[in-house]
Amino acid sequence: MPNMTAQTRALRVTQPLSWRRWEGVVADVWHARSETGGGGYYRSPDPRLIVFLGGQAPEMGLRTRSDAPWQKGVGAFYIPAHMPLWSEAFSAQDYAHLDLHLQAGPLQQRLAEMGPHMLSRQAPLFLPQAESLTQIAALMAGQVSCPSRPDAMLDGLLSALLCEVFDLAQAPSAPPAKGGLPPATLRRIEDHVAAHLDVPLSIAQLAGVAGLSESWFPRAFRQSTGQTPARWISAKRAAEAARLMRESDLGLAQIAARCGFADQAHFSRVFRELHGAPPARWRQAQRGQGLGGNLQSAAV
Repeated sequence: MPNMTAQTRALRVTQPLSWRRWEGVVADVWHARSETGGGGYYRSPDPRLIVFLGGQAPEMGLRTRSDAPWQKGVGAFYIPAHMPLWSEAFSAQDYAHLDLHLQAGPLQQRLAEMGPHMLSRQAPLFLPQAESLTQIAALMAGQVSCPSRPDAMLDGLLSALLCEVFDLAQAPSAPPAKGGLPPATLRRIEDHVAAHLDVPLSIAQLAGVAGLSESWFPRAFRQSTGQTPARWISAKRAAEAARLMRESDLGLAQIAARCGFADQAHFSRVFRELHGAPPARWRQAQRGQGLGGNLQSAAV
């Protein structure tokens, strides 16, 4: 079992610990309750990869030096062997996480097969909430808590999880606008919206994807995009509707439903505002004049 030092305060376990071991890995699933100001100090002889479960990063700060600023909005993190970690909760909350203790030798062999990677730097890695990580971690946590599949499945999920960590860690990291969202976070939001255009999308849902509180997210989003989330999503819906009108023979009611508009009247109102013409006349102009046609004459 992992020989880890842990000193905690104002934090308690709310469910029995689940754990599972296979070659080179020990996986724990923790469910905890922390009071405001609660947290801990941790140090392990093994590298660790931790992913918070539940789809939203907890309101918690993490750091690997006692004098360093808190890392906030963290959805997953990697801590090299023997590196200390401090945590502090900013509010009373329940949360759960998958904790993977990775033996150094097997881990390095696994990483060598994947090519260049961020974990070779022996530096900590803090990542925002990402749906891809959460989904894989949830599958692993389910097999740790209620085993029904062989170790080979968990091993494959671990490889997939590491690949997602690499992709997120190596994404372009241009600094965001002051107070805004990092480019990688904006890409995750855009991917999430593109995959769920046909259903209502709430601020709470998008804030969870970004790893931010529901109250802070709209401000950070507008700082980055210059638009409110609702306006930005409407533009995405209208853009997809325009693509479908150009490339398919679907009726306008079908397109409205597929793109998440409440009804055809809502679709027409939003589309006309953004594209300068009602959907039917815009489609007629596109087919009659080609993609480069002047749509102003079609506006009414």
